[in-house]
Amino acid sequence: MDLQNMIYLVVGFTFCIYMGIAILARAGSTGEFYVAGKGIHPVANGMATAADWMSAASFISMAGLIAFIGYDASAYLMGWTGGYVLLALLLAPYLRKFGKFTVPEFIGDRFYSNGARIVAVICLLVASITYVIGQMKGVGVAFSRFLEIEFEAGVMVGMAIVFVYAVLGGMKGITYTQIAQYVILIFAYTVPAVFISLQLTGNPLPQLGLGAEMANADGLYLLDKLDATLKDLGFAAFTEQKGSDINLLLLTLSLMIGTAGLPHVIIRFFTVPGVKEARSSAGWALVFIAILYTTAPAVGAMAMFNLLKTVQPEITQVAGTTQTHANKVQSLAVADKPQWFSTWETTGLLQVEDKNADGQIQYYNDNNPEFSHTAAQQGWQGNELTKVDRDIMVLANPEIAQLPNWVIALVAAGGIAAALSTAAGLLLAISSAISHDLLKRTFTPNISEKAELNAGRIAMACAILIAGYLGINPPGFAAQVVALAFGLAAASIFPALMMGIFSKRINNYGATAGMLAGLTITLLYIFAYKGFFFVPGSELFANTPDNWWLGISPEAFGAIGALINFIVANLVARLSKQPPAEIANLIESIRTP
Repeated sequence: MDLQNMIYLVVGFTFCIYMGIAILARAGSTGEFYVAGKGIHPVANGMATAADWMSAASFISMAGLIAFIGYDASAYLMGWTGGYVLLALLLAPYLRKFGKFTVPEFIGDRFYSNGARIVAVICLLVASITYVIGQMKGVGVAFSRFLEIEFEAGVMVGMAIVFVYAVLGGMKGITYTQIAQYVILIFAYTVPAVFISLQLTGNPLPQLGLGAEMANADGLYLLDKLDATLKDLGFAAFTEQKGSDINLLLLTLSLMIGTAGLPHVIIRFFTVPGVKEARSSAGWALVFIAILYTTAPAVGAMAMFNLLKTVQPEITQVAGTTQTHANKVQSLAVADKPQWFSTWETTGLLQVEDKNADGQIQYYNDNNPEFSHTAAQQGWQGNELTKVDRDIMVLANPEIAQLPNWVIALVAAGGIAAALSTAAGLLLAISSAISHDLLKRTFTPNISEKAELNAGRIAMACAILIAGYLGINPPGFAAQVVALAFGLAAASIFPALMMGIFSKRINNYGATAGMLAGLTITLLYIFAYKGFFFVPGSELFANTPDNWWLGISPEAFGAIGALINFIVANLVARLSKQPPAEIANLIESIRTP
């Protein structure tokens, strides 16, 4: 069977599974719609949490960032993994014992204020919609390649599918769908990684293959070979740190505490019967997450190695240069472009331009001043591999390595599963914030259960439309957009949750002021360097390290926003009256095992 038909068969089969589960597990009450009736087994919930957690950013984009950024992308691995541990230990058990299944509900009750609840809803919506934009970017990348359509059309197809199973099934349908999606995505991620590790190093475990000697390379290690190839082309070594220490530290911290503030993950701990099961499901989720996260560095490094080796097989010494690291160019005849190249060019996510019309594709670092001058003397007019979207690397990797068609089709299904599973969880968090926290708990307390359920579905449908529109014009790669969402959650939601659980002194005024301050300053910083997502060209400053304040990237600024949140909340709380005695007793009760 040819590749395209194999993809249709495998992806179509998985979609039938998702749709069937959504229909069979259709929510019939608000309890089933929001928290799956609180009857999910801890192991099953751990698997669903892992699928909810491992989004398009983890499956599609993280290894792509590792491939192109190298060492600096370790912040994503450390931040997202460490953040989940932080969530499981410091927040999940206490929130589960409190008994309120949405973040705004906890904040509204703990800080005895509808105003605090409304601000929490705003923070949740801003962070969650930004997160969904990243998922829609991943959905578009996957569908555009494997349906052989343009990226924009791929986003629209993904929107339609998410609408069917998320809007109909609610949390009950989403949970069982995500269990199936986890099984599919983890096989889709690890199977090609095993194949490629065997090809390059002879080691079947990618985690060990990353640091192993290359097969038939006279004892040369994979990372040494990759470093040497990149430096020969004028790029920094894969294992070299490129950014500043402060930015790497703050990005890791922002991703970590942003993780612990994400509502779509927190709500997962309310789908099990009790606190003991919540702790158990958190442990299982970490096990399931670790399988992918320990594989990602190998996938990224091997994807970059295969790209360099396969796309440009010849490395030619540049005449007139000295033996430096920036004196070689890779060149591929246009007529010899591999098939996978042409396929991805159809999506617009990979582009080649023969600028000097010599019938060759020159690939080198045209930002390297020494090499660019010499290359210009040879008649080259810049890097002719003009665009390689980082989000294609995981999906293209099996094709670059010429793996069997069934492996490529499996990766297609896994990438789509990763993006759709997290999108569904986020949309449910958005839905519950609007229908339950704003309508039921604040503005229309007498609303019927049926009306609340319908309001939740309408809110989810509107969120899909907004996220789809913004996903077509995202402010960066999937992982970068998701990092912005984590920064927003870190600056607004996480401090309020931490102070709500561990500080008896923070009152309603302090919490509200802190959330507003953290969210506002972080949004302003993002808009200054990224612009408004829906207004192209609206950024005030160029988004480069030279222009960042103290060298802090927009993705890392959430940690600064969180610090401002803590400071403002404590100052305002100390200048206003203490919380009522019953609130102190409430805090004491949820902190008692």
